[in-house]
Amino acid sequence: MNRRELMSWFSLGWVASFLPVAMAACSPTEKAESDSQNSGKNTSNSSPDGFASVGTVSQLEEKGEILNREFAGGAVLVIGNPDDPAMVKAVNPTCTHDGCTVKWHPRDKKYICPCHDAEYSADGQVLQGPAKEPLSTYAVKIAGDSVLVKSF
Repeated sequence: MNRRELMSWFSLGWVASFLPVAMAACSPTEKAESDSQNSGKNTSNSSPDGFASVGTVSQLEEKGEILNREFAGGAVLVIGNPDDPAMVKAVNPTCTHDGCTVKWHPRDKKYICPCHDAEYSADGQVLQGPAKEPLSTYAVKIAGDSVLVKSF
């Protein structure tokens, strides 16, 4: 065997060693398969009316907000309503300008995007650009110690 043949075999073996990784990356995950099998079915954290738990009232009281990136309708940020402490508000915290996650500033009673300083009111309306579209909102309610959210 000459050097060229040896290098060809070595190269072929090296490429073949990555084949299982490539196949695993292209195959559907178990979560995706189970989600498709459960579509339309009630899951343990959602109710028949479409609301799903994103956290607890104690978490909301402790931190002043609940950020849940795993919500089925997209990321959700729940805050206490600054105009009525007995109520809560929920928005998708993804800035409509550039996709950054906005932060709630309770003292100013507004969301501010850390990337380009876009500002939104507590109900998601644009107060200051560069964003032009409001934040998406969710229906939200309290049931026992659970904070429940439903996308529109």
